[in-house]
Amino acid sequence: MNKDQLITKLRTIIEPYVEDKSLLDDVNGETDLLNDLKINSAHLIDIILDVEEEFDIEINDEEADQMITVEAVLEIISGKMKA
Repeated sequence: MNKDQLITKLRTIIEPYVEDKSLLDDVNGETDLLNDLKINSAHLIDIILDVEEEFDIEINDEEADQMITVEAVLEIISGKMKA
């Protein structure tokens, strides 16, 4: 799965948690989930659980703490899928 496919899947996962859908138009690697997309920390936990389910991976607490930007999420997903 290439980076564009991962971003597309990730956007699908995070979309329900973003109130202002127009914020999704400019999602890129630098996008901050909490600040740029206005996702609250409780929903961030839901996103992590959804990512685990979608990609059939396990994300530990240390990795979850790093999942602040889209790029960080993609790196964790990619690393887990290669392992």
